[in-house]
Amino acid sequence: MPEVPVKLYMDKLLKQVRTVTRQIAMLSGPVKEKALRQMADRIETDKEKIVAANEQDVEAVGKSFAGEANKDRMKTAVARVRVTADDIKEMAERLRAIADLPDPVGAVTKRWEQPDGLQVSRVRVPIGVIGVVSEMKPLVTVETIALCLKAGNVCVFRGAPEWGQTHQVIGAGIREAAGQAGVPPGAWILVERPEKEVAVELIRAGKSLDAIIPRGGPGLRKAVLEQAKMPVLCHDGGLTHLYVDAEADLPMVQNLVVNSKVQWAEAANSLDTLLVQQVIARQFLPALINRLLVEFKVQVRGCSKTVALMGQMPISGHTSITPAADEDWDKQFQAPVLAVKMVVNMEEAMAHIAEHGPCLTAVIATARYDSAMRFTREVDASAVLVNASSRLNAGDSYGAGTDIGLSTSRIHAKGPIGLEQLTCEKYVAFGTGQLRLPHPVPETYFDAIMLKRP
Repeated sequence: MPEVPVKLYMDKLLKQVRTVTRQIAMLSGPVKEKALRQMADRIETDKEKIVAANEQDVEAVGKSFAGEANKDRMKTAVARVRVTADDIKEMAERLRAIADLPDPVGAVTKRWEQPDGLQVSRVRVPIGVIGVVSEMKPLVTVETIALCLKAGNVCVFRGAPEWGQTHQVIGAGIREAAGQAGVPPGAWILVERPEKEVAVELIRAGKSLDAIIPRGGPGLRKAVLEQAKMPVLCHDGGLTHLYVDAEADLPMVQNLVVNSKVQWAEAANSLDTLLVQQVIARQFLPALINRLLVEFKVQVRGCSKTVALMGQMPISGHTSITPAADEDWDKQFQAPVLAVKMVVNMEEAMAHIAEHGPCLTAVIATARYDSAMRFTREVDASAVLVNASSRLNAGDSYGAGTDIGLSTSRIHAKGPIGLEQLTCEKYVAFGTGQLRLPHPVPETYFDAIMLKRP
């Protein structure tokens, strides 16, 4: 029997999704919490099944590299796809951590009373149906589904085909566990078709989805931003800058730079551009750059002044620094690569950040309060940090729990997109007969009606 065309398949899938949206939005907090805990238990119970399914995915990836001369590429691809017992344990822990978070749905964010006695409040409600196109590990799959469920949203998740068998086993288990806790079928959908056209149809499903989130590399983010027919909730795009002021604690700053770049170089909020006030460059940069090159194997691309400075320094390994190209100042590397530039002062640093944006995370290292406050006020970024690693731009670092990604959007929310940001707000007002004036019924007639009431 011929396979259903992708467009028809996706149209049918998305039509079914809308039928359960209201049911998921109305789920109570205790039901969602119970479901998440049972999902965590089920993942632990299914550990051997998940590992066995993942072995099939790993074997398939290995076969796809048959005849490949570069064995390192195959090893990297296999390592990326492999799911370990520790990964499964982390999935369960993330589910329980999300279960512990307060339910955002129904939370009153503000309440006030108007002069006419109308009592007004703003209340958090689910966004609706959220599509996710991911190139990332099953851990991200489980975490994304859990966050959407907790926020009362239906999730349509298209994962990377490399984890096809793994996703099937995980999906079947957590779906059954959630159903036993009282979650109706269709609370989320794991799209199983592997064709690239599935992702394209999802991105263009503006009538069925209320928002979409890309979880992956620059190519995927670019495709979603260019083709999406609905709001893009977050996409982890934008550069991360760290400016080192002349009056900064340099040993602390070296730790900040190393942590921001090396702790997880592929992260969206890892450091892309280091801006250093030139009066301290000679005493600060040589030791730092040499450490990045030799100890951490980071490619360093410097401005002409930085290259000239390093060329004068009798330090082993300094020859590895390369001149930065113009496009390096606009690049989110998400790799062990760092661009370094000397600036005259903070004004030049802020001008550079503004010119080479959008800025995802901005950090200033300084001992001056006035400089820190000016930087936080004037720099446009999803998060501005003072004397702290850029890697801390994340929901769990802010005490808001895990997040689904980072946003530079000016429309919905900036920074980590966690449970609260996966909801929107509606107004709720309680009155006692208040009317919009002038009332179309003559006042005398209105009074007469009132008098006739028993």
